[in-house]
Amino acid sequence: MHVPAALKEDYFEACAVLAVSPKASAALSRRCLQGILTKEGYNKKDLVKQINDLLDERDLTKSIPLNLRTTIDAVRHFGNFSAHPLNDVTTLQVIPVEAEEAEWCLEVIEECFEHFYERPALALERKAALDEKLLRAGKPLSKGRPA
Repeated sequence: MHVPAALKEDYFEACAVLAVSPKASAALSRRCLQGILTKEGYNKKDLVKQINDLLDERDLTKSIPLNLRTTIDAVRHFGNFSAHPLNDVTTLQVIPVEAEEAEWCLEVIEECFEHFYERPALALERKAALDEKLLRAGKPLSKGRPA
């Protein structure tokens, strides 16, 4: 796994507490997402601003796939339900985080790991192997970013 150690630690802890406390799991997923975005250069103080910068990104090499564009903000919201008791305006009851919602947060984090860390690392490994083979054949290296 090519994910930075601190992010893996938060993710595995979020997985471990899911059955006991979906609220804690969602809060850890939120923390994990903020760590991912910070490592990717989105350095605003607030997660909502980091997400906005990510969604407004004009650099095509940093753009995220549609599935993440439509789900990434859910992690922030469920994390906020965990960290800040919000009331349902109709019932005045604190809005809980359900187990399936916390599990969804974990799935989004897994997609982020895949997008930001695993796929790029795999692509670089494959490109390096191809370029090595091309070199042995006396051919020019493949196009794209250098490995």
